[in-house]
Amino acid sequence: MTDERPDLATGAFTDFADRMGYGEYLRLPGLLSLQHPVSDSHDEMLFIVIHQATELWMKLAIHELNGARASIQHDDLSTAFKQMARVSRIQSQLIQSWDVLSTLTPSEYLQFRDKLGQASGFQSHQYRLIEFVLGNKQRARMKPHAHNPDVLAVLARQLESPSLYDECLRLLHRRGFAIPPEVVDRAWDRPYTANDAVRAAWTSIYAESATHWELYELAEKLIDVEDWFQQWRFRHMKTVERIIGHRRGTGGTDGVGYLKKALEIRFFPELWDLRTELQPTGEPVVER
Repeated sequence: MTDERPDLATGAFTDFADRMGYGEYLRLPGLLSLQHPVSDSHDEMLFIVIHQATELWMKLAIHELNGARASIQHDDLSTAFKQMARVSRIQSQLIQSWDVLSTLTPSEYLQFRDKLGQASGFQSHQYRLIEFVLGNKQRARMKPHAHNPDVLAVLARQLESPSLYDECLRLLHRRGFAIPPEVVDRAWDRPYTANDAVRAAWTSIYAESATHWELYELAEKLIDVEDWFQQWRFRHMKTVERIIGHRRGTGGTDGVGYLKKALEIRFFPELWDLRTELQPTGEPVVER
């Protein structure tokens, strides 16, 4: 008896002797050869793949955040909105990855943890780039990369550039809001601190959202990015607590304690403050 079922792939290319195929385009042989467990533990592969995939998602997030910042510099807010919305979706994927990693039990992790040496996510230069572009500028966090001049140079450029929020505040200044000179032209390698004039500008934008709709939407896109980022941090902290409790991290930090402190950092402080201070105006807010 012959198999007479139709071939669902009829018409698909099958000869790639002289054509670029899926594997070649994505360079899969190299990508799939990068997982090298340092122990005999079955579960270490999970640990490696999750962290490598996270680095790929972070690479895309950095690409989109840099793009959004450039779009805001050129007053192209519609493009910035699309790029920032994509970042929020990336962050959603990163949060879900903790659900997969949380299937790793404490006893399974302890089978290979000692083999990791001092390797830790604390040393991820891409995570540091995300923090820098969002405004958490801390030069001391570059020290783990002092041995790598190329990475150090990339971090230094991001540290010394205006953050995404800095560019938003410069945009408000261009749009006629009273943003002080010390905000629009400051030392970009320093952490941003909340400013009363900035808070007043954002409050005005929220109070008159119909008049300043584009800037109002920009503010909410910023809040989306920070909200998802904090959820990612929180899920990270709870996953670490679930797997190692309150042990010190492999990188030397106090583990869960360090991650809890990170939850207190705010990138866009005035946008959070005004939610407490904003007074009702009677003006309906149109849904986004």
